[in-house]
This record gives sequence, C-alpha cells and structure tokens, in this order.
Amino acid sequence: MAEFRRYGIYLVPDGDLFEMASSWLGWDCIQGKRVPHPHIGGVNVPIEPLTRRPRKYGIHGTMKAPFTIAEGKGADSLKQACDEFCSRHAAVSIPELAVRPLGRFVAIVPSGPNHKLAELASSCVQDLDPFRAPPTQAELIKRRKARLSANQQKMLNQWGYPYVLDEFQFHMTLTGPTDDAEDLATVLSEHFSAVLAQRFNVASLCLMGEDEDGFFHMIHRSALSG
Repeated sequence: MAEFRRYGIYLVPDGDLFEMASSWLGWDCIQGKRVPHPHIGGVNVPIEPLTRRPRKYGIHGTMKAPFTIAEGKGADSLKQACDEFCSRHAAVSIPELAVRPLGRFVAIVPSGPNHKLAELASSCVQDLDPFRAPPTQAELIKRRKARLSANQQKMLNQWGYPYVLDEFQFHMTLTGPTDDAEDLATVLSEHFSAVLAQRFNVASLCLMGEDEDGFFHMIHRSALSG
C-alpha cells in the first residue's frame, strides 16, 4: 500500500451524491483526480476559489480527523483495524440531508439530530486512536487559533481534534468561508434537491490518505456490517 503523510477516516457518499458533490468541489477522491466544475444558475461567484479550501479533502464527512500515523504502526495495520471496527458496527440511516450555512461555510448536513451517527463517530475516534501520533506543537497552535471553548480544548488535547464526541456535528463541506453563505445554501439546496431528499444510508467508512500536495485519496472502503 502506498504511504501517505496523513490518514483519516471519512464517510464518503457514493452514487449520484458523490458524483454531483465531487464535480462541485472539483476533486474526485475515489479516482484521485481533478474534475470540471458544473455550471449552476444562481451561483454568481467563481466556483474555483469558493471551493478551494474543501477541495483537497473531497466530498466527505469526518469521522476521525486526519492524523500522522503513530510510530510502530503502518497503513496496512490501520486498514485491517478499520475493517475490524466496521465489522462490529451497524450501518446508520439518515432520513434526509439538507444544504445549510454553518457560519460562513456551506455544508450538507442531516436535517435533524442523529444519535446513532454521533455514537458511531465517537467510537471511531476512540477505538482507532492508538494509530494516531500526538499532534505537533505547530498543529496545536494552529488549532487553538480557532478560539476554542474549554471543552473543545479538552477534546483537542485528548483526541487531537476539537470537534469530537459531544462536540461532533456531522457535515460535508461544500465551500470555504464566504459572505454569501445564506444565498449559496439556497441555490445549492435546489441543485442537490433530488439526491438530498432520498434516505441516506451510511453503509461504510473509508480510510483516506493525504498526498504530498495535500489532496486526499480513498485507500479502502470498509462495510459497516455489525
């Protein structure tokens, strides 16, 4: 297996949602290649700069944030651990997804709370943590610039990422920060309406790797079969 500089565990959709969202972002993380942006009426700003920040990750929902692999661990053993983790956990159903502004960002989110998904993410963070190397001081300083709450700071210190466990909020990011988040969410809601109205089944989790240019590639998809 190719070595990457960081690894993460993502929820990566498939089918029409994957194709549409990958085109919007301009990066197909399964095939590992750039793809052309669509033309969407009502989007009155250039898509290329608007999507530059989330593009390198591909369309995804973070289950365990990217990390440097721990000393003595390897990508093959991490892949095996992902398979074993998913074999113990059942698929999760999300009745409906929606496009909404999250502050100055736009993202695809569940239309309502989903406790089973949050529990799956929490288990993923904790069970696979032996594979995570401690963050560097530079990484911690970068995270702390986000004005973290006391609890988020606690999560960062313990798990290497502030938005986990009771701070977790599932989302699939569509834009970088923009002052037009409200208007863009309305337009993108219409663009994605047909696929978002369908029940979304979380049937697998994906091991992802970050290349030297900062782009993430799917390494392996593990079925949730518990």
